[in-house]
Amino acid sequence: MSNIVVFGAGGTAGSRITAEAVERGHRVTAAVRRPEATSYLPPGVRTVTGDATSARSVRELAEDADVFVVAIGGGERELWRDAAQTLVSTLRELPDPPRVIHVGGGATLLTPKGTPFLDEPDFPAEYRDAAEGQADALGVYRSSADGVTWTYVSPPPLEFHPGERTGHYRTGTDQPVTDAQGRSVVTYEDLAVAIVDEIESPRFPNARFTAAY
Repeated sequence: MSNIVVFGAGGTAGSRITAEAVERGHRVTAAVRRPEATSYLPPGVRTVTGDATSARSVRELAEDADVFVVAIGGGERELWRDAAQTLVSTLRELPDPPRVIHVGGGATLLTPKGTPFLDEPDFPAEYRDAAEGQADALGVYRSSADGVTWTYVSPPPLEFHPGERTGHYRTGTDQPVTDAQGRSVVTYEDLAVAIVDEIESPRFPNARFTAAY
């Protein structure tokens, strides 16, 4: 059993990660901006006001945590970079910091040409700020050097949506996992399975992984 803090537990990804972790018997703290708006989370979840961009909040929540899951969203481009920078700079000062699992974007995965999907000329403009913010966060983790153990999780670049929990998925690193038809797709529910599996049996310390069917 792990003590897991989920930043952004009220969101689409965070709520599913929270539910999956609780179902498996972990102790979960939901760190959200508005605790009063998270009554739909599973029974037994401790809900607190928390902010991954606040060093004070990070330090306080780290006291009893084994793992931080960062599943935040809905902000400006700087949000994800600032969260990563705050987590790295704050946690490396602690004697026994929690591991960080950051739920990032799929736009940083690489095309068959070896370039990020984010750099494709037809990349949708409405997703660019979030994609670039998540790319900034990945850069922060990759340059964080010693003191913090992190894992960055990328969903598929396009086909990532709520749906069924099957408990099945395959993993990759910097390129999307594709099926026989060349599609890369996974549900939020099964990405949550992959993330809690990574918490229970770490395979990607200080690295990025992706998951799809």
